[in-house]
Amino acid sequence: MATVVETSVIKVMKERSSVRKYQKGISIPQSTLHQILEAAATAPSAWNLQHWKFVTIQNQENKERLLPIAYHQQQVVDASAVVIVLGDTKANENAENVYGESVRAGFMAEEVKNSIVGDIDSHYKNAEHAGIHDAIRNASFAAMQLMLAAKAHGIDSGPMGGYDAEALRKELNIPDRYIPVLMLTLGYAEQPAYPTTRFPVDQVVVRERF
Repeated sequence: MATVVETSVIKVMKERSSVRKYQKGISIPQSTLHQILEAAATAPSAWNLQHWKFVTIQNQENKERLLPIAYHQQQVVDASAVVIVLGDTKANENAENVYGESVRAGFMAEEVKNSIVGDIDSHYKNAEHAGIHDAIRNASFAAMQLMLAAKAHGIDSGPMGGYDAEALRKELNIPDRYIPVLMLTLGYAEQPAYPTTRFPVDQVVVRERF
C-alpha cells in the first residue's frame, strides 16, 4: 500500500532547497522512489503527451562513472540516487496511444481523437524546433514535480545543469529522440542548504503589461 504523505504543498515548496552535500551510504527504498516518480509523472504536459523519461541510477559504481561527466561534482557520488530527466523530442508519436486509450475508455469520440492527433502532427511538422522546445519545457514540469514529491517524502534534492550532455548520452546509451534536460540528485542532506533570499513578489510580478 502506498505511503500517505499528508504535507501541505506550500509548506513543501518553502522547505525544498537545493542540496549539495549528502549523507553517504544511505539508500532510498525502492517503494519510496517509485512513489516519487509516480507523482512526478502526473505533471502537466502539452496535449498530455508526457514528454519525460526518467533514468534512475542507484548503483554506486554507476554513480561514480557519472563523476567526470558531471565535472567532478561530488554530490552525484554521495547522493542516494541520481535521476536523469530526459525530454522526448518525438512525443507526438505518443499521441495515438494517449488518445486511443481515451477512446477505448469512452472518454472521447474517435473523430475528436483524430482531430487532436492531426493538430499535434501539424504542430510538430510546421513549428520550427517544436520537438526540442516542447521536450525541454514539459520535461521540466516533471522535474520540478519530482523534487517536490521527494521533499514530501523527507528526501532532499539538487538539480544540476552542469554536465557533459554528449558524454552522458554515450554513457547511458540514450536514444537520439531523447535529450538530457536535467540531472537530479536525491538523498538525505548532510548539512542544510545555504540560506537564500528571494526577490519580493512585487519585483517579479508585472500586472497586466509592461
